[in-house]
Amino acid sequence: MIKLEKYNDVYNESVQNPENFWAQKAKLLTWFKPWQKVLDNNDEPFTKWFVGGKLNACYNAVDRHVENGKGSNVALIHDNPIIGLSRKVTYLEIQKTVAKLAGVLSQYGVEKGDRVLIYMPLIPETVMAMLATVRLGAIHSVVFGGFAAGELCLRLQHAKPKIILTANCGIEPNKIVDYLEILDRALAVSDHKPSKCIVFQREEIQEAFLDPERDVDWNEALINAEPHPCVPVDANDPLYILYTSGTTGDPKGIERSTGGHLVALAWSMDAVYAMKENDVWWATSDFGWVVGHSYMCYAPLICGVTSIIYEGKPTTTPDPGQYFRVINEYKVNSLFTIPTAMRVLKQADPKGEYGSKYDISSLRQIWFGGEHCDLSTKMWTENIFDVSVLNHWWQTETGSPVAAMCLGLKNPCSPTKFCIGLPVPGHRVDILRKDGTLADRNELGRITVKLPLAPGPMSTLYNAPKRFVESYFKQFPGYYDTMDIGYIDDEGLIYITARSDDVINVAGHRLSTLALENVVLSHPNVANACVIGVPDPIKTEVPLCLYVRNELKRDEYQITQELIAKVRNVIGPVACFKLCASVRALPMTRSGKICRKSIADLSRNKLKKISATVVDSTVYDDIEVILRKMGFC
Repeated sequence: MIKLEKYNDVYNESVQNPENFWAQKAKLLTWFKPWQKVLDNNDEPFTKWFVGGKLNACYNAVDRHVENGKGSNVALIHDNPIIGLSRKVTYLEIQKTVAKLAGVLSQYGVEKGDRVLIYMPLIPETVMAMLATVRLGAIHSVVFGGFAAGELCLRLQHAKPKIILTANCGIEPNKIVDYLEILDRALAVSDHKPSKCIVFQREEIQEAFLDPERDVDWNEALINAEPHPCVPVDANDPLYILYTSGTTGDPKGIERSTGGHLVALAWSMDAVYAMKENDVWWATSDFGWVVGHSYMCYAPLICGVTSIIYEGKPTTTPDPGQYFRVINEYKVNSLFTIPTAMRVLKQADPKGEYGSKYDISSLRQIWFGGEHCDLSTKMWTENIFDVSVLNHWWQTETGSPVAAMCLGLKNPCSPTKFCIGLPVPGHRVDILRKDGTLADRNELGRITVKLPLAPGPMSTLYNAPKRFVESYFKQFPGYYDTMDIGYIDDEGLIYITARSDDVINVAGHRLSTLALENVVLSHPNVANACVIGVPDPIKTEVPLCLYVRNELKRDEYQITQELIAKVRNVIGPVACFKLCASVRALPMTRSGKICRKSIADLSRNKLKKISATVVDSTVYDDIEVILRKMGFC
């Protein structure tokens, strides 16, 4: 049995002697040239790590495993229940394809520092596209496949890629998504035109007509392509640009440095997630989001782990047993998902009957992240899957966890409380008051991370260094402002109660909308819920709750009265919780997040901005009717 290092020892070393600490962790990677200086913080917050060191992300993710005799190990498993496809891809297969694809990109002029835009679905070729780009030292910008032409055009014009890598189509339970048609519309109005679009044809679904002047068939191009070697890049050269979800106006592109980010990912897979070589890892995200970059592409491959790519839904492709089937079929050891996925499962199969026929004994734990998790969903998940559920916290900007119970370390406490864990070593988390002074234990305030940041977070915003400083470091000098609200208890455990814009002021009392949602979601007949603040002439704001019933037979009036009484009992009369109504559904993005701001804007007669990733925008019509009956909008 592996002896775990003590968390306190590791954490203290990471903050007291960060240069030595991260120099040791950097040995998890293969470097073409050693660094001359571990940390350069002369231009804070533009901190540099491993200055002078040279490496390549693709080499660390693929080539070194092949060279070490592990090419036959399975790197990726693609499972698509919609078309009944199950495909295993080895490290050697990835290396051969990626080397040739890099050769194709080079043939069309892609060089170190160029941008390549990737607009592809949940398939192994998306990983190959990312790796082929960085193999050349170029910078990829992956756009979520659910984005329509307008959002795609915004990113095209901002990143100005030399080449686009795409697929002919994506697939949903009831439709085929024509990627080329969307791309055509985006390019038609874009000021920037790439030189070529390399198209992967998903022949098992359909083939598309390619424009002979613009498009290159992926598979045909690979036939005679010359494999391209890995190009060494400086540790502080950009790895990728990732645009934050919901970008409007001038896009906000997170830029990540290569060396520091790869070191943080490699270490986190062991220290945080306790994943070892040959383990099976499953993150249920999309490659267009940060989880897809960090924990579906780079981290698992760097560590020699097998990673699942699931191109299906939790409950409808074809039934609520699919998560259990995937765990059973591929012997998944750890699952990283969002609470919404489990809420959907709970609504469709509250007793877990669909999953009961599958053996999921390989599963060691489930990780929640990406959104707020209520206690009832956590408890249901632990009961149905019979494993521990660990909530943890990080952001697109940080690139890897900031707070978690590190399973690869011997933690000083096993929380029975519903927290997000302890600071991950390397991160000095403080709670600050509005005036910038340090808050006391158990005192609510802004969650911040003291500078210099550990390796791995964003290095800047693409083409916007001034905006980078003003957005994240101006309000609390010397700190990264996470924009989240929370506190640290007497054991050092961190709790998140709300985003900075999710705290409402009820007659001078600051209340977390997420705390109210926790109470609502604990009701057995509530499948999902959203609480926002709405204007009140006397109390400034009061909470308004919209909820989705999981059993339509129950009377809405009775459930509503029970919710009002429940909040009064748990939170107290101070919440003024009286406005409550049932809706058929809430507006949610494809990544499972509720579009709270658009509902709040609607209640205030403001122009609502509907995210391009909303699954069903028609739900706004129903919500508008309900809000109007309540006297809003």
